[in-house]
Amino acid sequence: MTPSRRRPALLRREAVVATVPVAVAALLTAAGPATAAGSAGAPGVGDPYFPLAGNGGYHVSHYGLTLGYDPSSGHLTGKAVLTARATQRLSRFDLDLKGLKITGLTVDHRTAAHRRDGQELVVTPARPLRKGQTFRVTVTYQGKPGPVTDPDGSLDGWIPTDDGAFVAGEPQGAMTWFPANNHPLDKSAYDITITVPKGRTAVANGVLLGQSTRNGKTTFRWRQKEPMAAYLATATVGTFQVKQYTTRDGIKVYDAVDPREANAAAPVLKKLPSVLEWESGLFGPYPYRAAGSIVDHAPNVGYALETQTRPVYDSAPSLSTLVHESAHQWFGDSVSLTSWKDIWLNEGFATYAEWLYSEQHGGDSAQKNFDTLYATPATDSLWAFPPGNPGSGANIFGTPVYARGAMTLQALRVAIGDRAFFRVLRAWAQQHRYGHGTTAQLERLAERESGQNLGPLFQKWLYRPGKPSTP
Repeated sequence: MTPSRRRPALLRREAVVATVPVAVAALLTAAGPATAAGSAGAPGVGDPYFPLAGNGGYHVSHYGLTLGYDPSSGHLTGKAVLTARATQRLSRFDLDLKGLKITGLTVDHRTAAHRRDGQELVVTPARPLRKGQTFRVTVTYQGKPGPVTDPDGSLDGWIPTDDGAFVAGEPQGAMTWFPANNHPLDKSAYDITITVPKGRTAVANGVLLGQSTRNGKTTFRWRQKEPMAAYLATATVGTFQVKQYTTRDGIKVYDAVDPREANAAAPVLKKLPSVLEWESGLFGPYPYRAAGSIVDHAPNVGYALETQTRPVYDSAPSLSTLVHESAHQWFGDSVSLTSWKDIWLNEGFATYAEWLYSEQHGGDSAQKNFDTLYATPATDSLWAFPPGNPGSGANIFGTPVYARGAMTLQALRVAIGDRAFFRVLRAWAQQHRYGHGTTAQLERLAERESGQNLGPLFQKWLYRPGKPSTP
């Protein structure tokens, strides 16, 4: 994410079954308190900042979402088909869904009992599910979706605009428009079909399979084959100018730009292929078959988000923002968090990618960015909390996560040298491709690559409160 209103001065925020690592499956099974002799899935995965996010007892391998949206009325109709596998015996389980009316719900084609409990949709199938059983949940729903307000006061989820909707789900917002296992621990493949009035465009993740117009409505069919966390899904709707092309590396690019932002966005979006090529040289092959940008005109949003394969921007982005959101395709999207507490692994890495891009394209070096930030007084917001332990969901998009997170990487680079450091960047992205990573795993990787004990460095820059006494 690029939080444009809160950004530090130096830093301009085919249906394929995905696999789930054994360790992650264990977390999905064990998360939260179990009831009924362990047969009820927990209502959350136990994230310290968002305890009700996600659900225990199952893993979703695929979402099939069929949506219809009328921007003039703000009304959404939806059908969600979730293909899942039980990681424990399940007499009931939860889905995350906020504010929309359920019109039908089945589990394996049998009507299932359900009730609402805040953001939880509690489902009781006609028969208990066996551990290891693959099952299908079909939910039909409708209503007028709207955003949630995050702990930091920003809007998140389905955000109506004057011509459609800006859809950005970090960290909670996916549940505002489809029933989900809404935590980065659970990653899935997606097919998203969206029908909108003729003249509007609906943009989601992955590859556009096709579009057709009939009876005054246009339907867009999108497929995100590689695993994706729910918060990275989008279904942004608007009046867009569309450009499609394929890069020389075979990546299918789809850009959708609000005409009001087109002139400002054009010179930046033109650089996307070269940015992806440069980042691939540093981080390893681009993780996806598709790329692009959604540039909306959404002045009430205040940020951009790295929606998988196709970041969404609330206005025309700067080049540094494009570099930032593109870097997230490796760091945050392909390599995902196991806990929101570790968000510096997303934002620190993407911010550091900006520093590297500047350094290698005639701008300030990463060390100069580091030195300038370190010169700020100890009372500056940069030192308000340690990035490895932000303290609450209200702080996960704060300055320390981005800037001091990037400073941690520069300190690591200085400590172990360029050769080992760039091996670490590449190995991190490749070893955890389509999976998850933790700060502890990054520290162990850096120690293996450098042969050094790096515990004190990580402690100093990630976990120690206040400004470090030495740079």
